[in-house]
Amino acid sequence: MDTSPAPFVPPAPKPRTSPPSTLEMLRIVYRNPLELWGEPSYNEPWISVSGVGGPLVVANDPGLIRHVLVENAKNYKMATVRQLLLRPILRDGLLTAEGEVWKRSRKAMAPVFTPRNIFGFAAPMLARAEGFAEKYEDGSTVDVAQEMTMLTYDILAETLFSGEIAGEKGSFADEVERLFETMGRVDPLDLLRAPEWLPRLTRLRGRRTLAYFRKIVRDTMEMRADKLKRDPGAAPQDFLTLLLRAEGPEGLSRAEIEDNIITFIGAGHETTARALGWTLYCLAEAPWEREPIEAEIDAVLAREPDPAKWLEAMPLTRAAFEEALRLYPPAPSINREPIETEQYGTLTLRKGAAVLVMPWVIHRHRKLWDRPDAFLPERFHPGNREKIDRFQYLPFGAGQRVCIGAAFAMQEAIIALAVLLSRYRFDTVAETKPWPVQKLTTQPEGGLPMTVTRRR
Repeated sequence: MDTSPAPFVPPAPKPRTSPPSTLEMLRIVYRNPLELWGEPSYNEPWISVSGVGGPLVVANDPGLIRHVLVENAKNYKMATVRQLLLRPILRDGLLTAEGEVWKRSRKAMAPVFTPRNIFGFAAPMLARAEGFAEKYEDGSTVDVAQEMTMLTYDILAETLFSGEIAGEKGSFADEVERLFETMGRVDPLDLLRAPEWLPRLTRLRGRRTLAYFRKIVRDTMEMRADKLKRDPGAAPQDFLTLLLRAEGPEGLSRAEIEDNIITFIGAGHETTARALGWTLYCLAEAPWEREPIEAEIDAVLAREPDPAKWLEAMPLTRAAFEEALRLYPPAPSINREPIETEQYGTLTLRKGAAVLVMPWVIHRHRKLWDRPDAFLPERFHPGNREKIDRFQYLPFGAGQRVCIGAAFAMQEAIIALAVLLSRYRFDTVAETKPWPVQKLTTQPEGGLPMTVTRRR
């Protein structure tokens, strides 16, 4: 008789059983797009409909996704709606740049993300995580969602800027939070493909925050550029120095460096923070999964002092993080638009259509996953991980625009989890009732209040 506990099923919107009206759809998209998807989205290989802003295709089939993102990627550009949302924030950062600007930026940034550089950031990541973990009092209750935002900010500030940020440290962290809260919502006018000059009321209040935030980044860059000019050997070997050394006719302009720093803050800070919070929450609700992870972490920390080796040495910890990424993908949509009409089997992909590759839906698709709504880290254990199709699991995207910082994020997450779970247990309380909401990332509405208990 099987005595193992039933797997934990974390909260998620139930699939709709009937399509919403146009007005209701606009309201849902503004409030929480994750609540929009119906039963067909979780069962069919693709859906092709006439949407509010024109033809819409939801691509769930791994073969179709491979076709759009890899095999015929040259026929697809970034979707208009996505660019309307992100370009005002990121301008010509890697997530939003296109054509020659994107190619030049990707080429210039590739050396920054070599394994050697990523491994070099493991020690500062560990130092920041250990310093952060010192602050908890045994038995205290904290909002883990907010705590992980602060932790990943600390790690980012060290690896990106070596802590050398213009102005007040606290103001920078606050502005990061405010920026993505005010600028990260889809506006109904975006869905209607209204012209860019028409103001989006949802984002007007974020403009002052964005201007102030960009000024801090610009001042920080100037401070570092002066240091490099005066004494190149004295400058820390962090992302900022590496990017500034890529400046020039063949590399990046100063404005593009600024855009990519802001992109990395958005893509590398907010997303990792959300994934860490959801991981700790799921493990708290599934203590039978947490116990072997604690044992694994304890064993590795006892024998391996080099944090750059922890990612490979902790397969159970990594599997739990990857499963949380499946259930709550930080970036829940990838949007493309065909440049010319084309055919994929019986599906017509029309020029100008919105083609949505939705990790949120694909990661919970009934035809692709067994018990898709359950938290089952074993899916990603060695021997199982290899059976997952490359295009059914997309936390970092795929194709030529796959996230350049994926290895950085994975290393950061495992180091953070190793430090936190070696010292503490995070447990839910009666008030822990998170609800996933899509803003710029998949966020827990209501936060993640949890008690922190010292293990040793």
